Amino acid sequence: MNAPATDLPILRATEGQLALAHAIRDGKTRGSDAIGTVPAARYTDPEHFKREKAGLFDRLAQVIAPSALLPQPGMAVPHDATGRPLLITRDADGTAHVFLNVCQHRGTRLVEGDSVQCAKRLVCPYHAWTYKLDGKLLALPRPETFPNLNKGDHSLVELPSMEAGGLIWFSPDQGADFADARLISEDFSAFGMPSAHLFRRKTHSVKGNWKLIMDAFLESYHVTRLHADTIGPFFKDGVTAGDFVGPHMRSAVGRLEEMGNVDLSDMGAMRRLVTFAYQLIPGTIIVPSPDYVNIMVLMPQSHNHTLVEDFMLIPEEPKTDKARDHWERSWNLLDGGVFASEDFRAAELGQQGLESGAVKELTLGTLEGGIARFDAIVGDILSAAD
Repeated sequence: MNAPATDLPILRATEGQLALAHAIRDGKTRGSDAIGTVPAARYTDPEHFKREKAGLFDRLAQVIAPSALLPQPGMAVPHDATGRPLLITRDADGTAHVFLNVCQHRGTRLVEGDSVQCAKRLVCPYHAWTYKLDGKLLALPRPETFPNLNKGDHSLVELPSMEAGGLIWFSPDQGADFADARLISEDFSAFGMPSAHLFRRKTHSVKGNWKLIMDAFLESYHVTRLHADTIGPFFKDGVTAGDFVGPHMRSAVGRLEEMGNVDLSDMGAMRRLVTFAYQLIPGTIIVPSPDYVNIMVLMPQSHNHTLVEDFMLIPEEPKTDKARDHWERSWNLLDGGVFASEDFRAAELGQQGLESGAVKELTLGTLEGGIARFDAIVGDILSAAD
């Protein structure tokens, strides 16, 4: 689909993005040269999942939402899907924060639900202790009944976070390192994500292991069959290349016959010929289409249940019915058609098959090497955590 006309500025590809595009054009793509395997227990063993939860999701820097979820100062949104009561805010100065959604008086949840709220302050529904959006305790009723209380000692508990490239990252671990997150975020600025508009968001409940969902975006072997009625025809003659940014994986599929005379440094021109996909450790998938971006945040609940929040970012807020209809059709194509009906459904069926015991290990062909590489990255991180 062609995007509505816009006066948005030209965006330039990063060196890493250009390198992948040139590798496709010059025939220097990297692939596996042998069959690989991954034990089925990686997806079915509850004890292995506990190691992943502790070693990955409880300690690493990870995406929680796009910046566009909170586009203006004075906004807050509760977030419970990681297993912790979290609260994302954007304070009066425009800085994003991630707090535990817990009043420092009696432990009550400050904000309920999952909708974005506009507010200059946070007022506890139990006793009306009131906080600024930067977490500082602002006021409380009947202060004389709390003699010698130092309000500075009762700020909300803040978790480490960082905003870069149009994404808000956080970690439950106070010692988390955000260096690799900052580095990969340079790519997302090249897609215009810091200034993008959030068109839709939806949370899917998938009865499958989180890595089965990730695997669908680590190989293109399935595309022409599984997505035959949706996006498959666009990738029939695609050539794939991939590399790493720290532990994060970046891949690209290019239509080689069209790349000869194109200025690949112009991101707008490149996106019409090259489709990127990012697999961020521990569990985020980013898929930039020619004129919009989908961000899928994977939040494992158990070894066979994953919540996936899908966000669709578009260049600017639609101003006409025609523009809204264009983006609505794009949303329905990917979120409802490709992701929910095809990729997530395949993950659920795969989980059922693996838990039957019929397959002891996944057999991976030379077009599926990304799955083996991702499994190795996860294994290295878990070993270091142990």
